[in-house]
Amino acid sequence: MKHIGYLTAFLITCVTQSLTAADKPNVILILCDDVGFECFGSYGSHEYATPRLDTLAANGVRFENCHSTPLCTPSRVNLMSGKSNVFNYFDFGVYPEGQPTFANYFQEQGYHTAVAGKWQLLTGKGGITPDEAGFETHCLWNIPGGGRNRYWNPSLVQDGELLDLPENSYGPDITTDFLINFMKKNQAEPFLVYFPMILPHNPFHVTPDSKDPHSTDAKSNFIDMVQYIDKNVGRLEDTLTSLGLREKTLIIFTSDNGTNAQLTSELKGETIRGGKGYTHDYGTHVPLIVNWPREIQGGRVIDDLVCFSDIFPTMVDAAKLPRKQIDDADGWSFWPQCEGKPGRTRDWIYCYYFPRPSSAKYNDKYSHYEVSFARNKRFKLYNNGELFDTTADVLENVPISATIPEEPANSARNLLQSAISSYPAVGLNANRPKRNQTEKKK
Repeated sequence: MKHIGYLTAFLITCVTQSLTAADKPNVILILCDDVGFECFGSYGSHEYATPRLDTLAANGVRFENCHSTPLCTPSRVNLMSGKSNVFNYFDFGVYPEGQPTFANYFQEQGYHTAVAGKWQLLTGKGGITPDEAGFETHCLWNIPGGGRNRYWNPSLVQDGELLDLPENSYGPDITTDFLINFMKKNQAEPFLVYFPMILPHNPFHVTPDSKDPHSTDAKSNFIDMVQYIDKNVGRLEDTLTSLGLREKTLIIFTSDNGTNAQLTSELKGETIRGGKGYTHDYGTHVPLIVNWPREIQGGRVIDDLVCFSDIFPTMVDAAKLPRKQIDDADGWSFWPQCEGKPGRTRDWIYCYYFPRPSSAKYNDKYSHYEVSFARNKRFKLYNNGELFDTTADVLENVPISATIPEEPANSARNLLQSAISSYPAVGLNANRPKRNQTEKKK
């Protein structure tokens, strides 16, 4: 299937201007693990101190309507491949073999490439190694050869070898140090850094900066973990500045899904319970900050719809690389908007979600098996026909009746149904469990 007007069409033509190594910008893509939009100062939070990210947003572009999938691995597959998971998602913890990644492409274009943090794309059921994904060097947790610890005394694998670390080493520091050293080593040539952070996924442990090193309070520790994200983003930016590379480096910051449902946060007078794993907005609405001092005029907030399929083509577009064709891709670049141009805006975005079948935690009415939906800024339509007003009913408690065709809901239903119908009815590669007779009747 081809989605004309999306990434497939965007990637058919070639950029005629070739860039020398000195002209090519550096790209840093930062992906947090389990933290929604409500946990950052630039989005209105007063509970979390995130000054470095707030400054990146103030001096760059902040997007108000970026949506991931509701769970970690699906978002990572979507992000790295540049296309909806309906075309390529196999199972939890697996990146489909043979699907090119943005790192493969940047490597082909002469970039040095590194990844550090959480992998979770290679299990006994399949997947790919960092090397196969296009990364020449890595320092990762949740990869074969490592162990269970991700924070204190972490089990990190660096370029295929389990690290022997000093006592009381802190995983987020080790991975940040690794990327800093990578940037220093490759400062004379263009590089791509992918930082799928370990933070702030549970367990909610203290950080090196926690005031109470013995705290077991989940919310207090989570706040510290979010603030440690900010600290490590600042460390990367300070390294760029010290190397004289800040002006030629694009930084993109986002998260793989909403906050853990164990936690609540206060935002603009409302209490928001994290929605990780669930398909309502608190499971999918994530921060997106784009900053590049040389190319982006700061102080702008953009409410255009963005999905994770769009990240790959945006990085390619920003770097002025030859446009890459990807079969079945449905993302398009939002780089023109970052530059202050009108760009091409979406009337809707689409999400295919196949949650981890063994996790009963996410087995609600929209997360038990594979589900798809399309949405605009206000309305969301599921493939079972239920339509919700995500502004008035964020938790999607009451579907809008199809028997009362009132505007603007009726027009939204028609638009979004057309969007859903343009995709395959079911995932092409999902490793589906068999439903029993009771489940079939639901």
